[in-house]
Amino acid sequence: MIDEVERWILSAHPEIETLDPDVDLIEQRLIDSLRFVQFIVLLEKLCGSPIDVATLDIDSVRTLSAIQRTYFA
Repeated sequence: MIDEVERWILSAHPEIETLDPDVDLIEQRLIDSLRFVQFIVLLEKLCGSPIDVATLDIDSVRTLSAIQRTYFA
């Protein structure tokens, strides 16, 4: 499922071929504020449960590695 997350991110950045699992997606502006809600909806769909953005720890979605650990482990 993390592959789907990576494909989603890369689809918005055709200049990038692959993502390092530890690259900071937010700091590198690979997920910006305009796409963040879409990103959360994608994660909810893939993991099968709602994500409460009010209590979301931003570090849990900062890297592909963190996303894997938090939502798909």
